[in-house]
Amino acid sequence: GKELIADALHHFRGDGKPFIKVNCAALTATLLESELFGHEKGAFTGADSRKVGRFEAASGGTLFLDEVSEIPRETQVKLLRVLQERVIERVGSHEPIPVDLRLIAASNKSLEDEVKAGRFREDLWYRLNVIDIRVPPLRERRGDIAVLVRHFLEGHSRANGKSEPELTGA
Repeated sequence: GKELIADALHHFRGDGKPFIKVNCAALTATLLESELFGHEKGAFTGADSRKVGRFEAASGGTLFLDEVSEIPRETQVKLLRVLQERVIERVGSHEPIPVDLRLIAASNKSLEDEVKAGRFREDLWYRLNVIDIRVPPLRERRGDIAVLVRHFLEGHSRANGKSEPELTGA
C-alpha cells in the first residue's frame, strides 16, 4: 500500500522524472549509507569504483524511503543535512553535490512513538512530517479486499492469456 501511494504521488506530476525506491529495513547501516549517498573509489574495502547514490540518481524526481524508521541514528543526521541543505557528500568525499528532489518517507511504525522512545530524531521527524498520509492496515479496510483480489486476478489472467474467473461470495 505504501509503495503504491508513493508511486501515485510521483506519477501525479506526469513529468517522467526518476522514481527511486529504497527499502531502508533491507540494508545494513553501512550499505544503506553507501546506497543513499554513493561512494568514491577506495572509500572502503571493495569500493573499486565511484558509485552514484540514490539521492543523486533521484535528483529532479522522487526518492521513496520505505521503512524510514529503521534508519540508524548516525545516518539520520546525514539525512537531516540533505533535507536542510539540499546537498549530499558521497562516502569517502567531502565534495558537496547539490540534489533537488521530492522525498517521500514511509514507515509501518509511528514515527511520533519512535521519537518519544528515543529511536528517531525529533528534528528529522519534523522535517519529514510536512504532509502526513495515514493508511490504515488492510484488516481495517475490509471493503478493499474484493477490489484488490479483482485487480490481482485481472493482472494474472491477462499475463497468462486466461479469462478472468468470476468471483462469488462476500
